[in-house]
Amino acid sequence: MIFKHIPLDRVSWITTGFLGITLFLALTAAPAYLIMHGMGGFMAAMFAFYMIATGLSITLGYHRLYSHLSFGAKWPVRFFVLIFGAAAWENSVLNWACDHRRHHKHVDHDDDPYNINNGFFFAHMGWLLFKLNPEPPMDNVNDLRKDPWVRWQHKYVHLIAVLVGFVLPMVLCGLYYQSWTAALGGLLIVGILRTVLVQHATFCINSACHYFGGQPYSTKHSARDSWVMALVTYGEGYHNYHHEFQHDYRNGVKPWQFDPTKWSIWLLSKIGMTYNLRRVSEAKILLAELTEARRRLEHGVAFCNSKPLTDAAKVKLQASLDYLHQKQEELATHYYQVQKGVTERVEFSKSKVRAWRRDIQHSLDHLDQVVSRFRAVRA
Repeated sequence: MIFKHIPLDRVSWITTGFLGITLFLALTAAPAYLIMHGMGGFMAAMFAFYMIATGLSITLGYHRLYSHLSFGAKWPVRFFVLIFGAAAWENSVLNWACDHRRHHKHVDHDDDPYNINNGFFFAHMGWLLFKLNPEPPMDNVNDLRKDPWVRWQHKYVHLIAVLVGFVLPMVLCGLYYQSWTAALGGLLIVGILRTVLVQHATFCINSACHYFGGQPYSTKHSARDSWVMALVTYGEGYHNYHHEFQHDYRNGVKPWQFDPTKWSIWLLSKIGMTYNLRRVSEAKILLAELTEARRRLEHGVAFCNSKPLTDAAKVKLQASLDYLHQKQEELATHYYQVQKGVTERVEFSKSKVRAWRRDIQHSLDHLDQVVSRFRAVRA
């Protein structure tokens, strides 16, 4: 009876088995090994290297390079991300990019492969456990099929994953420590535990980043910005920005935002390994922020004005509402200035952009205070 409502005919048993077994080993065998044998310096270095190499191969390679074409890369970079992307056990770049491009095209709708409206677990990993009937055609990655290396990786992705993801760390740890026990540790820690951590970090972009965080650029979709998720996803947590400007090579566009994938792409460009880095103009970004801030202000003012209040409460809140109306007008003026600048391709000074952003933040902070005060007065 427990499986009554599960479509067993649609279960992808190979994927389910792999994800289930590796997760079980990561939660049981890997900790047991660490308690019994510890982790030497070489194994720790291998673990750190594989975490960064496979994680960045997904974010920098599979995602920003191949799925969104947000920059170009020379063959050493492309070869590296194809090899270690396979070792992340997230399928070939063709499959990954196909799903991700459909996600952006149909976000939050039925054709979105990891639609958050089907539930957190579905968006996180449930979509991998159940096959779609019928399987959608891979007709949105024809540009990637022209690359012979991409075709080669697609053909041998699971062989590469086994050899580079599991066998190589097992052999290197075994040889370095001259021990079969260390070889087992290389498999469990560098291979399996690392795979599970990288996979679930990626899964969180599809689930948590559509569930938790702010929406400073748009509320037309469920994607959200989360600095917490950015810490564990190499900068991919700024997902609201990414869905608004998907071809920008950056996700964290503010100087203080943690985006090591962006920094890696930029550093590689300085030594000639990446090129044609695509970025959205500051004016367009500011216009999106102003549009969303004006929407929030209008909604907040309408909310406060729509509720009946006593005369005493009205007196208490009237000054705050007047201030909000003033801020609405100021933001409207900024909006038309920036909109005109975008049309005429005017580059605004950094000081002016900072001043506008301060106005946006002050307006939204005051809105939150007014709404909180309004609710307190109503209570």
